Amino acid sequence: TDVAHRPPPPTHTHTQKKKKSSHMDLGRLVESELKSMLVGAMMRKIKSRTWKKQRYFKLQDDCMTIWYKSKKAGNAHSTFSVSEVEAVREGHQSEVLLSIANEFPANRCFTLVFRGRKGNLDLVAESAEEAQSWIRGIRKLIENVENMGEREKLDQWISDWFKKADKDRDGRMNFKEVRDLLKMMNVDMNEHHALRLFTLADKSCSGSLEDDEFVLFYKMLTQREDVLTVFQEFSSDGQTLSHRDLEDFLREEQLEGDNVQQHAMHLIEQYEPSETAKMLNIMTFDGFLMYLSSTEGSIFNPQQRGIYQNMTLPLCHYFISSSHNTYLMEDQLRGQSSVEGYIRALNRGCRCVEVDCWDGPSGEPIVYHGHTFTSKILFKDVVTTVGNYAFKVSEYPVILSIENHCSVEQQRVMARHLSHILGEKLLRKPLDGHASTGLPSPEDRLTLRLQPISFGNSNEKSKQCLSKELSDCVIYCKSFHFRSFKHSQMHSKFYEVASFTESKARKYLKESGAEFVQHNSRQLTRVYPTGFRTDSSNFHPQEMWNAGCQIVALNFQTAGEGMDLNDGLFSQNGCCGYVLKPSFMRQTKSGFDPETPQKQEDYQPVLLTIQVISGQQLPKVNIKEGSIVDPLVRVEIHGVPMDQAKQETRYIENNGFNPVWQDSLRFTIHTPELALVRFVVEDYDKTSKNDFVGQYTVPLTCMQQGYRHIHLLSRDGTSIPPSSLFVHVRITEV
Repeated sequence: TDVAHRPPPPTHTHTQKKKKSSHMDLGRLVESELKSMLVGAMMRKIKSRTWKKQRYFKLQDDCMTIWYKSKKAGNAHSTFSVSEVEAVREGHQSEVLLSIANEFPANRCFTLVFRGRKGNLDLVAESAEEAQSWIRGIRKLIENVENMGEREKLDQWISDWFKKADKDRDGRMNFKEVRDLLKMMNVDMNEHHALRLFTLADKSCSGSLEDDEFVLFYKMLTQREDVLTVFQEFSSDGQTLSHRDLEDFLREEQLEGDNVQQHAMHLIEQYEPSETAKMLNIMTFDGFLMYLSSTEGSIFNPQQRGIYQNMTLPLCHYFISSSHNTYLMEDQLRGQSSVEGYIRALNRGCRCVEVDCWDGPSGEPIVYHGHTFTSKILFKDVVTTVGNYAFKVSEYPVILSIENHCSVEQQRVMARHLSHILGEKLLRKPLDGHASTGLPSPEDRLTLRLQPISFGNSNEKSKQCLSKELSDCVIYCKSFHFRSFKHSQMHSKFYEVASFTESKARKYLKESGAEFVQHNSRQLTRVYPTGFRTDSSNFHPQEMWNAGCQIVALNFQTAGEGMDLNDGLFSQNGCCGYVLKPSFMRQTKSGFDPETPQKQEDYQPVLLTIQVISGQQLPKVNIKEGSIVDPLVRVEIHGVPMDQAKQETRYIENNGFNPVWQDSLRFTIHTPELALVRFVVEDYDKTSKNDFVGQYTVPLTCMQQGYRHIHLLSRDGTSIPPSSLFVHVRITEV
């Protein structure tokens, strides 16, 4: 939306020319594109077939912010950061741009896709050349952001705060602007101390800060006494870490036993900013802090980020990232249906998407939530979108969960669209060329071309017929009417899939937990939200994973605990949408019951101890002027019923910038293989519900021990750098 607040960006002044652009190496970018973007261009912003308005777009001098305004709206303008943009789509690659395809050619159209749940920005340039210039330029800027090192990210963060504080845009910051900055940064600092830091940083004695003086002020403000204490504990001379000191730290605290000597050399080479220190094979405090703030120093084990699991087992041996009513962008009664739902789900690694099909006008099947007021989209557009995006993020199989309410005539149309649009991507026969005796593996898909596995999940309650053409599309995933686990064990086929509402699955889990686990070691089970969840809320997926259910379908459009857990589980193994189940859930005779894990053979509980040390640059959640966060940290364990637990630190009053807790939390975990650990930061409020600040969810089996940073995520799962927690982790056998 266009917001009236700041004036348009000023032209270059002498002061601004001498400002440094330390965070962006323009030489790495395509200069011609950048030059034209810095000059700016008039483009049409498209919201619908009837809403097409001209806006002036311009890349600001920081090469990170894009600014745009209306010709007629005076000072009204909007800005967004390149870091918010996930991708640029060329041509008519959105429903809005498709709707005006006859008016504007594809070579002038492009779409900016934002991270999280922020809506797309559809644009039409004045010429094809101008469109290409912006497309290439923004893509290069996105690439540059993604390739930033830790120091560049910090420089970018400092630059962003300088711009926010420099209200009069004169390239320097007076003391009043500093006080306003401290409030923006969640710092409640008395004026005397703030003035002392300001005076110390004002080396030029000019009464204002610019360039390096502001960097010095920032460094004084962000001194990490918590990390310095750890550094000095292992430093032989109190000033640096020798190679031996660093080895001791990695071995004793980080519990990295393998190749410690080589790893210490790598860390010095990778993170030490001083060339002199590198030559002496030592690490300064700056290098130590850089390491602990990096991916290698984070709580998530980087060795488990890529594909590391065995992908050659039957599909029923994996948890599969799955979406419910994928076409919906909002609620289940009046929400918008859109192919964008499929794009977003598939781009998050989802491997099972749902399509509710109904008879449409002119013989074309439509997709919407039947018997509601949700909008309708064409089935063929959904199939086209799935074909285009199925394998961009993950190369492993996609399951189409088709809820079929169509007449036989339109089922034939559905089959024709699946065949013609997907072509060789559609699986048409068993992979080995004859009737198979078991489900294929995710890896089997790679011996042929990348093809989705179809699922003709017809309406169970309907007596309608299924067309042969559509039936022939179903190879490995055929829905069937589930009677009981005993009946299923005796009569069901490996390719039959049971589909339960969350309440039905919960009932089976409580009554026959061990049988449920055994059933899921042989066959696929899909669980979906009850129809009462008209607000598109999500159930707790962990209890379904506890039973070994593979296809636990969630409303991807709804942020919250359910999707946090889903994102946490599938953040491992390359975010490919498939996670191998623990071995005791893959054995048909293991007897594992999530209600009584202590009876399991090889039962070995662990003690998880987390010391929550400090927080860094937590975002403000209350827009009220002068409001400062009172943060607390809650650590939640999600797993089998015996493991479900949560504990909190105390809250720190008026400090969201660098709160220090030093609180230790302890948990006994009976089934560590299934446990997810969720860190939640909230703004404490004694009179009402606490406000959400940030969270991070990680599988216990993917956690690194020792001193680690946790890089927090927003409510919709996007990163909010440099907001983090600093913790110490220990996992020991009980």
